[in-house]
Amino acid sequence: MRQDVHPKPRSHPMRLFVLSLSAIVALSGCATQSSSSGVYKSSETQREQTVRMATVEAVRKVTIQRDNKGIGTIGGAVVGGIAGSTVGQGKGSDIGAVLGAIGGMVAGQAIEQQANQREGLEITIKYDNGDVRVIVQEADLDVKPGDRVRIISGSGVLRVSK
Repeated sequence: MRQDVHPKPRSHPMRLFVLSLSAIVALSGCATQSSSSGVYKSSETQREQTVRMATVEAVRKVTIQRDNKGIGTIGGAVVGGIAGSTVGQGKGSDIGAVLGAIGGMVAGQAIEQQANQREGLEITIKYDNGDVRVIVQEADLDVKPGDRVRIISGSGVLRVSK
């Protein structure tokens, strides 16, 4: 009687879990928030806000770096670990998974950091009473020194608007 020489495939519940986790991480990374002067959160609507007039003194381009949530790091580690585990067999596969996870973490963190950067403006304004302030917001407004602007405030958030 001839027996089949092919070994029975190993079940990898951990790999299935990691693959599922990577799909969740990838989908959750699609959601972003905006701090644009033209975008309001629902909690900011139907609330009275204060408007003060001011004159733009100076405008400087800046980069706004949003907080990293770790999604890129985790997602990179998962994807790198899965990719690395396909290299070799046995201990070689385990070492590949670890090295892949480390490389994926570094790459994922860099990608997330880059994705969380927005162009912004540092706008120095002078209120009519003489007070000078600086407001930083996304670069979605075309302002230059000498422009009259409205400063809209409410719930601790300030926005420069024309």
